[in-house]
Amino acid sequence: MSVEVELRAARVRYGPLEALHGVDLVVPAERVTVLLGRNGAGRTTVLRTVAGTVAPASGRVVWRGTDVTRLPAHARARRGLCFVPDRRAVFASLTVAENLALASPGGDIAAGLDAFPALRPLLGRRAGTLSGGEQRMLALSRAVLSPARLLLFDEPTQGMSPAARARAYRLFGALAAPGGGRTVLVAEQSLTAELRAVTTVVHELSRGTVAFTGEPAELSRRPGARARAFPAERPEESAAVRRWCGGPSRQG
Repeated sequence: MSVEVELRAARVRYGPLEALHGVDLVVPAERVTVLLGRNGAGRTTVLRTVAGTVAPASGRVVWRGTDVTRLPAHARARRGLCFVPDRRAVFASLTVAENLALASPGGDIAAGLDAFPALRPLLGRRAGTLSGGEQRMLALSRAVLSPARLLLFDEPTQGMSPAARARAYRLFGALAAPGGGRTVLVAEQSLTAELRAVTTVVHELSRGTVAFTGEPAELSRRPGARARAFPAERPEESAAVRRWCGGPSRQG
């Protein structure tokens, strides 16, 4: 299984505070990978580093074998990256239909509406008047319509009903189906049964480090895994992940 994107010894600072402490992290292509951890663990910073909205102080971002560390966010978007942040992910002053049309290169929004049919009766509404969960559905539908091959989602289901949340996770699995050419990297605070069912790799972050990397089933066997964030410790990489990704290559 090939690697879509990886961080190599990435350190990220916000002023004097270091948010990521030399993180090594591999995301396999055409699969769903989950960044798990509590608030402040570093999940959002990992997504921002991959997207190019923050630059690492040291380390590298490698996307399909190319070093993109110094490539700006807009250039990564043109190369096929879509980042859906945890807030302000839609154009509030535009209608739902206009938001969807802008995301679709050909203007055909059918796939976006198929992803979340609940948006159909809302097409004429301005996005800023939608509920939080409805705005998240709109943001995910925009990502579905985009031509991006690498999709990053930061807490994408916050505010959604349980049914909508389950639908979103099934959507991620469909987007990252083998042979479909798309890769999903999602940050969440918990690994629900629906998300676990479509996830190939879990990276658990704690205090700016990777505490665990492996399959969802391996994570569930760790004591207290679902009740707390792990303390900073030496990262563990399962044999299964090494088989999938061939291990993080170290060039240069």
